[in-house]
Amino acid sequence: MIFDSHMHTEVSADSSMKAADALKRASELGIGAVFTEHEDMNFPGEKDFTFSPQDYWAKYEALRGEGEHLRLGVELGMQDGLAKKNRAFVEEAPFDQVIGSIHTIEGHDLYYADIYKDRAKDDLYRLYLETMARCVRSQGSFIDILAHIDYIARYAAYSDTELTYAAYGDYIDEVLRALVETDTVLELNTRRFDAPQGKASLVPIFTRYRELGGKEVTLGSDAHDAAAIGFAFTEAHELAADLGLAVVTFLARKKEYC
Repeated sequence: MIFDSHMHTEVSADSSMKAADALKRASELGIGAVFTEHEDMNFPGEKDFTFSPQDYWAKYEALRGEGEHLRLGVELGMQDGLAKKNRAFVEEAPFDQVIGSIHTIEGHDLYYADIYKDRAKDDLYRLYLETMARCVRSQGSFIDILAHIDYIARYAAYSDTELTYAAYGDYIDEVLRALVETDTVLELNTRRFDAPQGKASLVPIFTRYRELGGKEVTLGSDAHDAAAIGFAFTEAHELAADLGLAVVTFLARKKEYC
């Protein structure tokens, strides 16, 4: 069964999605679901992007059952200096899957425009990728997946927001090599598949991932509401197959082929 391996319920500070609605939508699509709630320590701003792993497990354990249709995971916000704390958090509950993500740079939330003011796109995108590669190397021993490599392109306040291999190949290569070296799976995130160049920009990156030794991807919508679950998964699955990448998910931190 294909799993949407990246979504957020009301446990995450930026989502109000109910578990029942998520499971209903996944069932309608004939796919499984992995809840991956935000755990972003030292996150800037007023929202608290942390949660109690024990309360989370107690809330959803009965729904999870044996993990046939639902798995319980976490999306860790990776920052320099958080490796020890992130590792400790992962050990507090029997998560099925652990995602690592870059949501901030130098204490700034990439969602908001202030980080992009008076900073050249090339400089910031290179810093983003350097931070990502460094965090994968320092935290790859306890994460399973790197999420949305193109996350910065969602919100960047530039006329052209795309993260392309043509422009940033050397820096992207460092991220991809870190993934292969740490046996971390690269997520094929479909959130930007409806952007004019969203999918097209990802193809060379995932092609290079395969060339450097990457073998597997997870599929993730990053849904924060039920309607977004499984978005563009037919396209994504076909793309993975075309590139020779196997689609996987995780149960009890063990890789499963879909």
